[in-house]
Amino acid sequence: MLCHNSLKYHEVPATTIGSEIDREGEKHNIMKRLFYIVAFVGIFAFAAFVTNNATVLTLRWAPLVPQGQKALPPVLDIHEDAPPIRDVKEWEELGRKRIKTVLQREIYGMMPKNAQTSMISRQIIDEAAYEGLGIYIEYKMSVAPEFNDRLQQPRTLTMAVVIPKTQGPHPVILIETFCPRWITLPHPAASKPDGASSDEPPEIIQFVFGRYNCTPPIKEILKAGFALAVVNATDFVPDKADSGLSTLAGFGAEKEDQNRWGAIAAWAWIYSRMVDILEDEPMTDNTGIIAYGHSRYGKSALLAAAFDERIDAVIAHQSGTGGASLNRKKVGESISNITQTYPHWFTPAYVSYAGREDKLTFDQHHLLALIAPRPLLLGNARRDVWSDPNGAFKAAQGALPVYALYGADNFKLDRLDQYKPDAAVAFWMRPGTHGTVEEDWPAFLEFLKYHFPLADRRGEYIQE
Repeated sequence: MLCHNSLKYHEVPATTIGSEIDREGEKHNIMKRLFYIVAFVGIFAFAAFVTNNATVLTLRWAPLVPQGQKALPPVLDIHEDAPPIRDVKEWEELGRKRIKTVLQREIYGMMPKNAQTSMISRQIIDEAAYEGLGIYIEYKMSVAPEFNDRLQQPRTLTMAVVIPKTQGPHPVILIETFCPRWITLPHPAASKPDGASSDEPPEIIQFVFGRYNCTPPIKEILKAGFALAVVNATDFVPDKADSGLSTLAGFGAEKEDQNRWGAIAAWAWIYSRMVDILEDEPMTDNTGIIAYGHSRYGKSALLAAAFDERIDAVIAHQSGTGGASLNRKKVGESISNITQTYPHWFTPAYVSYAGREDKLTFDQHHLLALIAPRPLLLGNARRDVWSDPNGAFKAAQGALPVYALYGADNFKLDRLDQYKPDAAVAFWMRPGTHGTVEEDWPAFLEFLKYHFPLADRRGEYIQE
């Protein structure tokens, strides 16, 4: 038997083999904790070395009241030589079109003109998954973008979906994550490549980035009445500089092409291909499609919703630079930082604005405004200054005039720590750093339950 006190162990004479096993197990657990601490410090130091930016090593706090200049230019001032947008008709006919064109040209690269999506197969893996709460389905799908008036070579992706076993149809949360699909939605019968890793998320990932960074709280989400759909977007465009750029160039554009598609846009395009398939799924609700993403996939979730109005809500958690956070007067990761570290994420033209961010025609509040009037939640953490919560908050404020055009003018964004899940644009900020932790998903579900109340009622039925 072992008595634990401040990591000091006092042995009590053992009389059984079991006590020896317990002692060795405790020692093993302590060694694992020490390993994770050392690994975390190493990762932190390496990040500082790579970015050469002192902010990575500081324990700075994001402000609770927004600081610095407001989002510029004003979101309704689409042309310098024209009056501001006055109503929804002008916004949809003039504003949306111009903003989409400029964002593609200056930041994300040109999206495909058309797409071809086809379902290869649909297989029910388990009709009583997760202790009988959900139906687990796998889809094989073929996707192909069109560039230069030519349909590109199709690529095959697997999408895992789990749907509540209650009266539907159910809203569905689309997820792209850092971890393999079979870890994000684990199941013993889930398909995976030969030699693939286990169904458990790497413990170091959970230690550093939070319990839910790989696998969301599936049972709680199903009980709330929401389905989940997961794809590995990196099966389409790898998240590595060399192979990512080569793959993007394979779509018909040179690596140096100033309007070349970036990986963030390509992954956003994959969200829309998920929608293509789920539109024909009778158990999911076509009026309740939510794009969720964390960090780089938060950027893609925002862009997907901005360009695809079939997406009915967005949760973009810690999306940072190129996502929700403003480029001008930057705190945290700069255009220079992000384009040097991830040259495949954006169109090459974005690099030219490093150090001259004020020359950008628009800023990230214009991206958020393209999502109006659909519900939008921006997640943040107070010590994640690298992702610039202050810049994301000001971008959200800057997008509000467009939401007001649609009638959502009965709320304000005043402080970063005031969470209003019933608002059309909600801002969530918790303590801590970059990652998805236990506090995050309850807040996300509160937001979703308000905006999709029928799902919540169906979730209550599961528990009866």
